[in-house]
Amino acid sequence: MRQFLLTLPILALAACAGETNTTDAEVVVTPSEMTVYGDSAITADGAIEPKEFLAEMNGKDSLKVKLRATIKETCQKKGCWMTLDMENGEEMNVRFKDYAFFVPKEGVNGKKVIIDGYAFPDTTSVADLRHYAEDAGKPDSIIAAITEPEFAINFEATGVLIEN
Repeated sequence: MRQFLLTLPILALAACAGETNTTDAEVVVTPSEMTVYGDSAITADGAIEPKEFLAEMNGKDSLKVKLRATIKETCQKKGCWMTLDMENGEEMNVRFKDYAFFVPKEGVNGKKVIIDGYAFPDTTSVADLRHYAEDAGKPDSIIAAITEPEFAINFEATGVLIEN
């Protein structure tokens, strides 16, 4: 009996240590009427606007940051990436750390989002740009017109809050 009582907590901990489901986003509604994807510890506290973000990012090779922006587009195949309006005529690509969660494919364009993670300047290859265009459902003529890599600020999010 004593051995059973000692092994019960170990079994409970082992059961909690399993892998998370990577095919469906874990969704929790927060009191602020936003839905959480990815790291459930994310809050809106300390999020900065695009203008402040761009000023802080200037000249850096990476930046740990929490950003509030507007969703322009999400991946139409899985919800595995999104683009944000940076309010300066440009957009920023957001991917999700370790492909561990996805966001909705529909109904979120134009909504406010808070993302937490790392921003970094990076070059996106022609192959990746074409892949993203295909995922977004762009016509073949647009995809074929992509012939140059793109250098821009990208973002790897560990957590996302999307307004309901």
